[in-house]
Amino acid sequence: MFKKSKKQTENVKEKKVRTVKVGTHKKTVIAFWVVLIVSVSFGVYKNFTAIDMHTVHETETIQLRLTDTNGIENFVKNFAKSYYTWNNSKEAIEARTQAISGYLTKELQDLNVDTIRTDIPTSSTVTDVIVWNIEQSGTDTFSATYEVDQQIKEGEQTTTVKATYTVKVHVDAYRDMVIIQNPTLAPAIEKSDYEPKTPEADASVDADTVNDATAFLETFFKLYPTATAKELAYYVFGNVLEPIGRDYLYSELVNPVLTKDGDNMKVKVAVKFLDNQTKATQVLQYELILHKDSNWKIIM
Repeated sequence: MFKKSKKQTENVKEKKVRTVKVGTHKKTVIAFWVVLIVSVSFGVYKNFTAIDMHTVHETETIQLRLTDTNGIENFVKNFAKSYYTWNNSKEAIEARTQAISGYLTKELQDLNVDTIRTDIPTSSTVTDVIVWNIEQSGTDTFSATYEVDQQIKEGEQTTTVKATYTVKVHVDAYRDMVIIQNPTLAPAIEKSDYEPKTPEADASVDADTVNDATAFLETFFKLYPTATAKELAYYVFGNVLEPIGRDYLYSELVNPVLTKDGDNMKVKVAVKFLDNQTKATQVLQYELILHKDSNWKIIM
């Protein structure tokens, strides 16, 4: 029997496998970045969700206000008819006082007690009330701007008076209304000085095309007032122009302006018709787009 030498025994021992340890610091950094990314993503999601919810809320609120202003407009109109109508008899003054009390707070009723007296020489009739604007001026308060036309009679003389006012209307949770501020003079709504730019004819459109398109328009508008949907289908694409069913007699085109729009032709034109019912001349304006394959057709 041979004995293994000590040197041989040592060679038989297994070699240790080297291992790489990940330090705890590196693990902590990775975990930190994962948490940070998740937190930021969640925050961004919540922010967009909040914006969407806020937008929906604002849309609903705006729609509600638009609906509500119809009631406010009628309330203000009815108030104005009572407030600006009077004569100097005791019975009429009492009737007016009773009528406006249905619109004013108790404080304003007291404020208006002596505004119309039996010793004033005039009477007033309201001929028109126009509500120009209603806007929200507080949580439950709306400011209404309106115009009143009155016929003021003094003795045998009658004068037309027109003025613009604002009042404030409180609207409670039950949609009941009351005026909380007396009528206050406001600037009159005037005509704007704006004038649209006059369109110019496209010089690149040749005379034959202009004449051809103009002839098509004349033919179409002669037919259009009384045309059925089936008849319009030959001249109009889809439902671009619906039947109008009116007893109009075509008279003429006024200043047709044609401009190229790719393969199409833009047309801006006024059309004169005689209304056989009223005997008045109607001038209707149109902005159309024409396209020609074998024939011209109104496509927009």
